[in-house]
Amino acid sequence: MTPPPVTSGRVIRVLLVDDERIVCAHLRTILGAAPDLAVVGEAYDGADAVDAVIRLRPDVVLIDLRMPEVDGLTAIERIAGFDSPPRMIALTTFDVDAYVVRALAAGAAGFLLKSTPPEDLLDLVRVAAAGHTVLSPAAAGRLVEAAGGPAESRRRARDLVATLTGRETEVLALLGAGRSNQQIARRLRLSEATVKGYVSRLLVKLGCDNRTQAGLLAHQAGLAEG
Repeated sequence: MTPPPVTSGRVIRVLLVDDERIVCAHLRTILGAAPDLAVVGEAYDGADAVDAVIRLRPDVVLIDLRMPEVDGLTAIERIAGFDSPPRMIALTTFDVDAYVVRALAAGAAGFLLKSTPPEDLLDLVRVAAAGHTVLSPAAAGRLVEAAGGPAESRRRARDLVATLTGRETEVLALLGAGRSNQQIARRLRLSEATVKGYVSRLLVKLGCDNRTQAGLLAHQAGLAEG
């Protein structure tokens, strides 16, 4: 079933998904302190998460990957297939986790450690809601290694990057560093509209479904900046 499109507004609607209710309570307390963020619901396994997205239409979903029954990865894969999926952020206890790589490939907007400081968590949820990747550049390199087969992945990534123009390569490097379109525009002295055009062409050329996948490819090619 396809949920209705998310309605943009001043308040960012957040769904919490974790089988540990104390984690949900902790996140609700943190997010509830921000006037521009609203927790619209909680789910305690992947199946409930899918139903909650359809019913509550959140803008952002914070979702644990390791849960009994239907896990977070399966839920992300299902939700990513909706016509207008929310921004999904994988929650994990470990910064090196092959599940995270698979979640990013499935369409998650990034990942956060459960130990992320409260003030950083608020900012990163806002960044994700604005359409940007939430991914630590330092941890991204380790995630590529955790995915397995690094030599083949790097060779393929380098071959793809070799097909890009110089400017496209610059944009890709900044995507890999987790930069927003606005930050890339400022760094390269381009308009945001021009950057959006470059990003769209990059996704097509690289065969990536989203900017997160392109960012990981930049790391695989040894291209991403810190």
